[in-house]
Amino acid sequence: MKTRFLFPHWSRYAGWCLIFLHIPVMVVMKIYAGNNFKGYNQGMDVPELFTPDHLFFIATALLMAAGLFLVAFSKEKIEDEQISQLRLDSLQWAIYLNYLVLFTTLVLTNDKGHILYLNLWIPLVFFIVRFRWMIFRLNRSIKEGTK
Repeated sequence: MKTRFLFPHWSRYAGWCLIFLHIPVMVVMKIYAGNNFKGYNQGMDVPELFTPDHLFFIATALLMAAGLFLVAFSKEKIEDEQISQLRLDSLQWAIYLNYLVLFTTLVLTNDKGHILYLNLWIPLVFFIVRFRWMIFRLNRSIKEGTK
């Protein structure tokens, strides 16, 4: 994976800030609006575009997606071939999992809203978790090897 297409290392911290900003905003909105927060026309399943609920949904979804994107694709302090290989393997696993979840969701549910969330966030979240886990294991094996 070419590192020239990755964000600078500091952008990971900006991404974490966006992610952690998203969480309390959504909790407060769910508490404040309750079940009235739908962004849908009264009684109909057709969403109204550019209502306050819809604009809030767009803003928070983009906030979370941008944060995940920055965390996932920012450089490490030391970016070498092994890190690049871990990044590539984790990305491949994330795509595999994404399509498995997508196919399962398409077969088992009729709710299109959840498919958007799943396709938008699951690959990035799984990539981040797996990549961080592989780096943790690599660092642990290096420390154990030096003892």
